[in-house]
Amino acid sequence: MTQTTLSSSSYQDGHGHRTNGVAKSGSNGSETPAKTNNNMSSGCSTSRSGPIPPPRALPEVCFTLRRKLLALLEETTDDLVLRGVQEQVRISMGVIEKAICMYRPEELSIAYNGGKDCLVLLILLLACLPMPGSTSIPHQEPSQIPPPKSSTPLPPKTLQAIYIAPPDPFPEVEEFVSNSTLQYDLDLCRYALPMRPALEAYLAERTAVKAVFMGTRRTDPHSEFLEHFSPTDKDWPQFMRINPVIDWHYTEIWTFIRHLGVEFCCLYERGYSSLGGVSNTRPNPALKMEGNGFRPAYELVRDDEERLGRDR
Repeated sequence: MTQTTLSSSSYQDGHGHRTNGVAKSGSNGSETPAKTNNNMSSGCSTSRSGPIPPPRALPEVCFTLRRKLLALLEETTDDLVLRGVQEQVRISMGVIEKAICMYRPEELSIAYNGGKDCLVLLILLLACLPMPGSTSIPHQEPSQIPPPKSSTPLPPKTLQAIYIAPPDPFPEVEEFVSNSTLQYDLDLCRYALPMRPALEAYLAERTAVKAVFMGTRRTDPHSEFLEHFSPTDKDWPQFMRINPVIDWHYTEIWTFIRHLGVEFCCLYERGYSSLGGVSNTRPNPALKMEGNGFRPAYELVRDDEERLGRDR
């Protein structure tokens, strides 16, 4: 892998130091390309086996995803869950397109950790990014959204992203984040720090960032009162939190992912329904099968059982 390819994602070592696609100087003072495993050595980074497709440019990624979402919205179905997903997509698109009009490309970023919720958010966001010749996706105007600053959003050159890794990340999650960063052409910064100092470091480096898209849902801890646009608390690093999927239900998340054929981290196939670190995450007991093993996460139905495999 060349350094040019690595420039689409910026990583840090375990102390929070940036490597910017280049390893630290060795004993001879020379720099060598940082090693990013792009091979599915575990056979487990995504839901689909086989070689990883080569990275595509951002406009091509956006065009492909926009076409998929347009097809989803045009489907006629009697499936109540799928109809609910179509409605949620329209609402989320409205939130995202408002944000794109409110902020310049360099002022926007996305929090991405490879989990199912932020994966849905990423697909929605990429499909909404303004690209030359793109077709607008029908959406529903949600309430309590500030008016846009501009009616003609600029096409971004890249999509900024921040990944705050837990102290003990799953290797499968790390591999999936690395692979999907390349697949979706993200400009990703990885921080192995607690959330507050990680956000402080990110905003100190990316000084233009004013708003961050979050994959938060109302069933997440301390999120029941969030709105589509919620500024951070006064004692936290200051930016606007944009929550397009805040009202999505668990089954709607998985219906969206599987209906569109989106690749996801293989831990979900093993019964993990909510991903944290190795020390505080285990397969969901509600998915335990008779004998050995667990059913996949997408077979869970109830929102209130989603985090039964998390210690906190």
